[in-house]
Amino acid sequence: MGIIAVAGGTGGVGRALVEAIIARGKHEVKILSRKPNDTLSEEVGVPIIVVDYTSVDALKKVFEDNSIETVISALSTMPEAGVPPEVNMVQAAQASKVTRRFVPSNWGVPTTGALVAKIPTTGMKNQAIDALKKTDLEYTTFYAGFFADFFTGPSIKTYMTPMIFVLDLAHDTAAIPGSGNTPVCFIHTFDLAKYVALALDLEKWDAEYYVMGDKLSWNEFVKLAEAAKGTKFKVVYDSVEDMENGKATELPALTKALPFIPIPKEALLAFAATFGLLWEHGVMDFDEETAFSSKYPEVKPLKIKDALEAAVKAL
Repeated sequence: MGIIAVAGGTGGVGRALVEAIIARGKHEVKILSRKPNDTLSEEVGVPIIVVDYTSVDALKKVFEDNSIETVISALSTMPEAGVPPEVNMVQAAQASKVTRRFVPSNWGVPTTGALVAKIPTTGMKNQAIDALKKTDLEYTTFYAGFFADFFTGPSIKTYMTPMIFVLDLAHDTAAIPGSGNTPVCFIHTFDLAKYVALALDLEKWDAEYYVMGDKLSWNEFVKLAEAAKGTKFKVVYDSVEDMENGKATELPALTKALPFIPIPKEALLAFAATFGLLWEHGVMDFDEETAFSSKYPEVKPLKIKDALEAAVKAL
C-alpha cells in the first residue's frame, strides 16, 4: 500500500480525489495544504499536512518524512508570480528518496495548439510538464474534457464552484457555441476520481489517460435539457467569428450572478468564448474505444441525461 499525497485536496477536484482513493481502500492518503484545517481533517479522516509550496527543500522533507510515494496535484493552475508551486513540487519529488510518481494538475485537455494556448491555465500546466520531463519520475496526465458538475446544480454532490456555460436551466435558455454538432466529452469529478484511484493500482503508467463519463453534442445536450424540463428553450448560436473575437452570449443566470462574481463580465464572456472554440473544434472529442475509462465497465459514470433530470428536480 503506497502513501498518496493530494496537493489541493481540501476542495474541488482534489477533495473528490481524496474521497475516491479512501473509498477504494488500496492506498493511504494525506492532504497537502497551505493552511491547517483540523475540522476538515477529522471529517475526511485523513491528515492535512501544512506545506510551503515556495520551498523545494521544505516540500522534499514533507515527502520523505511522510513516505509519500505518489504526489497528485489538484492545485489551481491560474498564473501567479514566482516559480509555480507545482514546479517546486516536481523538483522536491525528484529530490525525495521515497517519491517516484507524480500526477500534474491538468484534468482537462492536452495543452498543445493555438486554441488551448488561449486558456489562462495552459502556461502553468506546461511548466509542470516541462519540469517533469527533466526528471526520472513516473508521471501521467489525466484528460477529462468538461466537468458535468457544472450542470447538476445542488442535486448531486460536488465540491466544484458553480460555473455558467451554454445552458441556463432556470431560464429555459441556451447559448450554443458554433454549430453545436461537435461531440464533447463530459465527466463528473467523482467519476474522474474513481478512474484515478484505479490507475494508482497499475504497476506502470502510460504518459496520458483520457477519461469520459458521457459524450454528446451541445445540440443533443439542449434537447435532453428540454426533455427534462418539458419545455422548449430559447436557443441562440454564437458564431465562430464572434467567439474568435472574445464574444459570447450572456445568459440570464450569469446576469443575476455577476454582482457576486469578482471577475469583470467581459473577461467571463471571453473565457466562455474560448471554451466555445475548443468545443466547436473538437478539442474535447475524445476517442471512446481507446479511453482509459473504457477499460473499467464496472464503473458506471453519471450520464448527462441523469444529471439534467436531477438538476431540474432541484430547481
